[in-house]
Amino acid sequence: MEPQREGRITQAVTTSKQQPEQAHEPVYRRALAQLDDAADRLGLEPDVHAQLRSPKRELTVSVPVRMDDGAVRVFAGHRVQHSLHRGPGKGGMRYHPDVSLDEIRALAMWMTWKGAITGIPFGGSKGGVACDPKEMSEAELERLTKRFAVEIAPIIGPQVDIPAPDVNTTEQTMAWFMEALSAGDAPEYATVTGKPVELGGSLGRAEATGRGVMVAARRARASMDMGLEGARVGVIGYGKVGYWAARLLSLEGARVVAAADSTSAVHSACGIDPSDLLGHKRANGSFAGYPLAEEIDSNDLLGLELDILVPAAKERQIDEANAGSITAGMIVEGANGPTTGRAEAILRDKGVLVVPDILANAGGVVVSYLEWVQNMQGYAWELREVNLKMEQILTQAFDQMLDTADKHATDMRSAATILAVSRVSEAIRLRGI
Repeated sequence: MEPQREGRITQAVTTSKQQPEQAHEPVYRRALAQLDDAADRLGLEPDVHAQLRSPKRELTVSVPVRMDDGAVRVFAGHRVQHSLHRGPGKGGMRYHPDVSLDEIRALAMWMTWKGAITGIPFGGSKGGVACDPKEMSEAELERLTKRFAVEIAPIIGPQVDIPAPDVNTTEQTMAWFMEALSAGDAPEYATVTGKPVELGGSLGRAEATGRGVMVAARRARASMDMGLEGARVGVIGYGKVGYWAARLLSLEGARVVAAADSTSAVHSACGIDPSDLLGHKRANGSFAGYPLAEEIDSNDLLGLELDILVPAAKERQIDEANAGSITAGMIVEGANGPTTGRAEAILRDKGVLVVPDILANAGGVVVSYLEWVQNMQGYAWELREVNLKMEQILTQAFDQMLDTADKHATDMRSAATILAVSRVSEAIRLRGI
């Protein structure tokens, strides 16, 4: 379906063909179901439960952008603040054709749990624009970002809500966002995180989420009296999270044997050099033609003989249709919501250990917190100190999740959600709201 045009204005809000609303409802329903289960196990008061089921604030805006050809396209943007009970909202902003309000609601809720389970003083928020950045020039993306920043500025600030990069957004995106909000005055460095180091960003932020995946995998293996040395790893999604998870797991002695991006996949039982594979992808646009591994169908990656599977792309990668083919003994969720509820039940029956997203990929929000602290206090920590602080926070959170799982005789995801919900609900009680 062609976009409808009115003169030179293109209505770029995604059409029903491109973005069926029904396709996104399961993500939010999944998030709500996780909350409801935790509330039931905790015996949560109905009024507290009701507050956690409803986002505190939602803002949907039109984002008009002058394109390079002179036409104006109008994109739909969202910012959702799920909970601010434990501190300012914290969450990334993504650019993707599938962005919807329900998706952003779910992601904002999961950000609340990430802040709570790691013990950092942040609430949860998320934002995004329904667009295809792969079809836009850098100049168009800059104009989009700055206009989106202006449109949601009333609910953004270093002590209110702090955006960060997410899917298809980068350090450069955050620099544009910060500049738009500075209004010609001294930049508010703490307004966003994930910025370039030259603009107050933290060392280690670019690889933080992938490093967190590695830390979670290492701790999970240790809890089973195993190490990472020689563990066979498969990675789905080879962006910021997938690549850094692969590289850092490899440096810990694991063997990356398979990887998939949005268009291609490769496998080598002997192992793949993550950095070499990334170089090929950047030079050729995909894994196709990579000479040191066999090209495979992306759907076949799940069935390979693996010890650790890292889904690091988007939601619902592992579903009822493919969960049965998974042979990996452990899944470490680098993406948000990559496993559906029905898939998780299948995996549980198979004895697969799932390290949940709100812990496994929380390295990014932890280092975003450390960046925010540095900005607010005028610090500039060295990389070693940033990494050490992040690993300490995640390791402690992992151990507390295991204790909660033992206490409630449940799986890691339920334990993580129970722990997070208990902390946010306690904040609500103490505030007397």
